[in-house]
Amino acid sequence: MSKKKSQKQIRREKVRAARARKKRLSYGALGLLVIALVAFIVTRPPKAAPLDDARLASNPTIGLASAKVTITEFGDFGCSACQSWHNAGIKEKILATYGDDVQFVWKDFPVITAQSPKAAEAGQCAFDQGMFWDYHDLLYANAPAIGVDELKQYAAELGLDTARFEACLDSGQNKEKTQLSEREARQLALPGTPAFLVNGAKIIGPPSFETLAAAIDSVLAGE
Repeated sequence: MSKKKSQKQIRREKVRAARARKKRLSYGALGLLVIALVAFIVTRPPKAAPLDDARLASNPTIGLASAKVTITEFGDFGCSACQSWHNAGIKEKILATYGDDVQFVWKDFPVITAQSPKAAEAGQCAFDQGMFWDYHDLLYANAPAIGVDELKQYAAELGLDTARFEACLDSGQNKEKTQLSEREARQLALPGTPAFLVNGAKIIGPPSFETLAAAIDSVLAGE
């Protein structure tokens, strides 16, 4: 009898040990799950607030809103032709020639590279801090280095509020705005970037100073 009782005790001890191991594993799995959940909550990007109608309608501009001629550029920071047009200084020459008669408007058409959409968002984040054109110029000075890390670095170089900028970029705060501009470009059937509108009339491709000046003169002559 004592031998059988000893075997029962051994079996009971094995069962208890197995249950204890199972409980430890369950607690361990639960602990890992809690750690993973906390890490997700801490590291996930901040949630973006929806943009109101006024922000969706606003665009970076140079010149007076009352200008007789509005030149709208649909551009892409990953576009080498856009970069070349910018570097040629044609916009500055037009502004110097026509003064208050001309206003330039920027709209995003980020379709050339995989990095273009996020670069467009970054430009809009800089716009939120009143620094779009400085940021625009710096992106084209450094393109094609427009990865997320570079986009944040350029904001720091310009002295932007980097915490605000990074929260804007990481959350996709202005994604809706850039997508709205892209949809507009597609509805206009623009074939690529850069593309321009002069008081609504299309100029496809990077125009020379002479081409743009002729379009402006035509508008001014028909006043």
